[in-house]
Amino acid sequence: MDYYVLQTNNLCKNYKSFKALDGLTMNVPRGAIYGFVGKNGAGKTTLIRLICGLQFPTSGDYELYGIKNDDKSIALSRRRMGAVVETPSIYLDMTAKENLKQQYRILGLPSFDGIDEILELVGLENTGKKKAKNFSLGMRQRLGIAVALCGNPDFLVLDEPINGLDPQGIIEIRELILKLNHERKITVLISSHILDELSRLATHYGFIDKGQIIKEMSAEELEAACRKCVRMTVTDTKALSRVLDDMNIEYKILDDTTADVYAKPNFSQLAAALAKENCEVVTMEEHDESLESFYISLVGGAEHD
Repeated sequence: MDYYVLQTNNLCKNYKSFKALDGLTMNVPRGAIYGFVGKNGAGKTTLIRLICGLQFPTSGDYELYGIKNDDKSIALSRRRMGAVVETPSIYLDMTAKENLKQQYRILGLPSFDGIDEILELVGLENTGKKKAKNFSLGMRQRLGIAVALCGNPDFLVLDEPINGLDPQGIIEIRELILKLNHERKITVLISSHILDELSRLATHYGFIDKGQIIKEMSAEELEAACRKCVRMTVTDTKALSRVLDDMNIEYKILDDTTADVYAKPNFSQLAAALAKENCEVVTMEEHDESLESFYISLVGGAEHD
C-alpha cells in the first residue's frame, strides 16, 4: 500500500458553480519526482491546497501514505510532508536562520539541531545577518524550500517553484530538487506549466486539464511518445508502408501523404524501392515532438485559458 505517497480518488472541489477539480484521480509513487503539468487555472494549486489541509474536498477522497483524508491520523501523515504553496512562507524581516528557527518553534521541535545542515543543503549557509527582504527571488525560493524541509519530511510539494526566476535561479532550484530526491530520497511533487524544465527533472508525469487528470505516465513513456523521427511526405503512404514493412522499419502513418519514420533509412535505397511502387518522396525532415506539442495534443490545443 505504501508504494504510493499520494493517491487521490475522484476528487472534486467546487467554488459555487465553478468546478476547480472535477473527479481528479492521480497516483504519486514513493521516490518519484512527479511533474504535475497543466495550464494556469487547470486545478494544480487547488489540489495542493487540499492535500496540505488548507481546504477540504467537496467530494471524493485522497490518501497520504495510505491514510485517508477523513482519518484522524491524517495529521501525522501531513507531518511527513513539506510544502511551498504559491509563494514561499517566509518572514522578510528575518534572516535565513531566524526563519528556520521560527518554523522549528511552530512545529514544536525540541531543539534547533539540523538548521545549519538545512541552510547548507539549500546553499544559504553564508547569508549571515542579511534579511530575507534583501534576498534575490531565487534565494527566497530556496529559503521557502528550507522552511518546508524543517521537520525532516520525506514528501515535498512545490507549487510552480521556478516562476519568475532567472536562468541561474532555475538551475539552482533544479539542482536542489535533484539533490533532495537522490541523496535524501525525498518524493517530490512539482506543479508547473514550464514543460521543458520539468523534463530535466521528472520521473513521472500527471497532465491535468479542467480539473481532471487526462494522462499519467513515466518519463520513459513520455520520451517514447516524443521521440525523434523522420517526417516524410510522399505521394502514396500505402506504398510507403509496404516498402517500410519490407525493410522492417517502424513507422506511423499520419494521413494519405505524411508518415513518421522511427529510423534513418538509407535514402537512395528507400527512394529506389518507392519508385518501383510508383511513389515519390516530396519532403523529408527530422521531427522531434516537443513536450509542449504533446501536451497540447492531449488537451486539444484549440482551447486556451
